[in-house]
Amino acid sequence: MAINLQKGQKIDLTKGNPGLAKIMVGLAWDPVESPKKGGLLGSLLGGGSKANFDCDASVFMLDEKVKYKNLVYFGNLKSPCGSVQHMGDNLTGQGEGDDEQIFIDLSKVPAEIHRLVFVVNIYDCEKRKQDFGMIKNAYIRLVNQADNQELIRFNLSENYAGKTTLIAGEVYKHNGEWKFSAMGEATTDTGLKSLAQRYA
Repeated sequence: MAINLQKGQKIDLTKGNPGLAKIMVGLAWDPVESPKKGGLLGSLLGGGSKANFDCDASVFMLDEKVKYKNLVYFGNLKSPCGSVQHMGDNLTGQGEGDDEQIFIDLSKVPAEIHRLVFVVNIYDCEKRKQDFGMIKNAYIRLVNQADNQELIRFNLSENYAGKTTLIAGEVYKHNGEWKFSAMGEATTDTGLKSLAQRYA
């Protein structure tokens, strides 16, 4: 049974799950209904429709000195070491279940990599005038690939109005064991370039 986490909670992954190596990280979001008349989304899209939100999930791979090492995203779907594989971009956010999935083999993560930070940003957010106050039902979840059992779910339920990037959570190594931290932090970074500067 999956453990539902609250913002700021941390939980062990490998110590409590002996043999855990391959995990799937799923991220999801749904666009809110636009108003039938007026309002920003209504004027852009017409009444009663849902906006297409091209949110992009990415993974920052950080070494022990918290230096940005590799970035896995829609333009680079696989890490050089092969431990992280992004399954591709979802351009709308429509549909049930995970919008984007990232597969990780913890046994192949290089020794110098101590943190895998999962972020979601809105593509071309300035031009589209979109922010995370316009989405709902966002979450990050971790699944054990061996039995397809969901281990952890963290619902990103805060009001993120005006924010354009979400730092959803991170898988990190501590004393040789992998753990997960539910972060749920939002920023006004408009893309991965500015976000990467936080880890430079």
